[in-house]
Amino acid sequence: MGKVKPGIENHGAWSTFLEGKRVGLITNPTGVDSRLNSTIDILRKEVKLVKLFSPEHGVRGDIQAGETVGYYVDGKTELPVYSLYGKNKKPSRELLADLDVLAVDLQDVGSRLYTYLYTMSYCMQACAEYGVTFLVFDRPNPIGGEAVEGNLIREGFTSFVGLHPIPYRYGLTIGETACFFQKEFDIPCDLKVIPMLGWTRQMYYEDTGLFWIMPSPNMPTVDTAVVYNGTCIFEGTNLSEGRGTTKPFELVGAPWLDPDCLAQRMNERGLEGILFRPVYFTPTFSKHANVLCKGVQLHVTDRRSFRSVKTGLYLLEEVKRLSGKQFSYMEPYSPKGKPMIDYNTGSDYVRTHDFAADNLYKEWQLEEEEFKKRKIQYHLY
Repeated sequence: MGKVKPGIENHGAWSTFLEGKRVGLITNPTGVDSRLNSTIDILRKEVKLVKLFSPEHGVRGDIQAGETVGYYVDGKTELPVYSLYGKNKKPSRELLADLDVLAVDLQDVGSRLYTYLYTMSYCMQACAEYGVTFLVFDRPNPIGGEAVEGNLIREGFTSFVGLHPIPYRYGLTIGETACFFQKEFDIPCDLKVIPMLGWTRQMYYEDTGLFWIMPSPNMPTVDTAVVYNGTCIFEGTNLSEGRGTTKPFELVGAPWLDPDCLAQRMNERGLEGILFRPVYFTPTFSKHANVLCKGVQLHVTDRRSFRSVKTGLYLLEEVKRLSGKQFSYMEPYSPKGKPMIDYNTGSDYVRTHDFAADNLYKEWQLEEEEFKKRKIQYHLY
């Protein structure tokens, strides 16, 4: 089914290479072929699959955002599962000692804020240190491989939602990103990328013919991924970003807002490819759980002209203006940490300045253009 075959279906590119090798696999429910056969099951039939590694949300995808994943034995395969989220983000020498190859098959969402990229980066570093080959089964970037959006992370503001200085929307597949990380950030691992078949850079996920499998509990649709880079900024504020609803990241609101006024003001800005509708919603968990929130829903009318990061900045500016003293940024999660908004935006500028979204985004566009040129050498398609 479909036009695109993910890396796991490029059988000739990996079957002989993995023959006789001891393999570990980082994966979750998104690791499937175009017929929804699990990469775990495919590899178990053909190679010596020794153990599984769990990113955020777990191998079976049942863990909510931010919850830790511990060691356990997978009930279906009886393989040991080791967590790469929480205290131990980087595999130890002991965990890699009985492996020849550490492979990854994960569906990313095309955002620097998504932790799977940095699970991959830490694993690449460990493989470089301990002499293990790192293999990536490539998958589509669901929001395309052309557009770039946003600024780069500044020194001192890295975290597990932004470990390396890349833009919010970086326009690379996970395999291309591995190549980028290897060279740009000096990770000298033995890297092998198994390319997809049939993917082109202008494709959004629906164009691939592949089934959308939720990469995480709050990423239910491709529409979520399209707006995520912009509305995820509200994770660092006291507004709801729609978690606890059926439209996470498509809804933004708070108990005190005037939804009609906010929608009108945002529509008057004339942002390309987007319309705003006043909404009322009650999150069942996360911020403002079981409290009526009022705000807007984002309706993308043209994905190719829509710019999520620009939209997020303009929406934040308008929300601050309408909220007055009721608006605040979230406090740091730990005594030594920085506020989430700083990690999200890659610096403390947004939090510490009464910024003008238009001027700030123009500055960020300069970084976008530079990165667009820089990333081309890593294109595999």
